[in-house]
Amino acid sequence: MPRWKKPTKEETRELRRRLAERAAAGDLRLPQAVSEIRRALGLNQKQFSELTGITRRQVAEIETGKANPTVDTVAKIGRLFGFTLGFVPKSCLDSPAEDHK
Repeated sequence: MPRWKKPTKEETRELRRRLAERAAAGDLRLPQAVSEIRRALGLNQKQFSELTGITRRQVAEIETGKANPTVDTVAKIGRLFGFTLGFVPKSCLDSPAEDHK
């Protein structure tokens, strides 16, 4: 497996732009969101864990979907990128009838 390479400033800017677009569209889900936020900040898992105060193992487990992070943990991660926790409406493409099944 190749070593992780820190993105350039341009790559980081593009990652942040795409991430913000997906968040605005309501298309940002754990665990991919955590991985994408970390990469958009240009951090490896160890650096990210030190910055958030959670362990590197927790970061890895969140990113692979093996962990069920607390609200506080998700809030710490989101704050790094200027996100807050809240409810996200389903896409307008979803039919209201499907919501009640």
